Amino acid sequence: MTVKETLSQLKALGNEKMFAQNKINGASDNQFGVRLGEIKALSKKIKTNHTLALELWETENVEARLLAILLIDPKLLSNNKLDQLVKSVTFTQIADWLNTYVIKQFPNKEELRIEWLKSNNPMAAGAGWNLTAQRVVKNPEGLDLPVLLDRLESEMGNAHPLIQWTMNFVLAEIGIHNPNLRERAISIGNTLGIYKDYPTSKGCTSPFAPIWIEAMVSRLK
Repeated sequence: MTVKETLSQLKALGNEKMFAQNKINGASDNQFGVRLGEIKALSKKIKTNHTLALELWETENVEARLLAILLIDPKLLSNNKLDQLVKSVTFTQIADWLNTYVIKQFPNKEELRIEWLKSNNPMAAGAGWNLTAQRVVKNPEGLDLPVLLDRLESEMGNAHPLIQWTMNFVLAEIGIHNPNLRERAISIGNTLGIYKDYPTSKGCTSPFAPIWIEAMVSRLK
């Protein structure tokens, strides 16, 4: 399947309501408004196609990039190429999918995690903190958690909103999974007050770190 044929199929799936919703969430006009489930269904028909994926990415079309993420073979990416992909993202839905379907599967993600945590690019830094949150939960060996808490305490309050969101995940995960650091994580969350007044639907857990930590710890008991 060519890029032109793929874009034609995506365009045929366009939905005005989805287009408008994407716009509200920060997407550009270079989109068709395709529902995420329909993009996933199309990816299953095409299957992994690394070359097509990279060509679709270059169009900068929202749905083409989302589809590209599902078609990419992470093992065929270089560090530099993945870094370029991450830094070219401008829409958070694309960032979320890139983190979930590509970055998590990338063989050299630890090298990039360290590099991205030093980056001034919000998408790269956000990806770095996202990978750090995963390590806190699944592979904390080698992480200096008190130093991470120091960074969160000093940097999180003035961070870019996207970076702040992923830093908050690290703060919460440290508090949830490390009883000896829980009090300090909760204290940092209370002092910063980030997401304290975040609107939360009934039955959902607030992203405010102190509430989140206590809620998850109670479930783990």
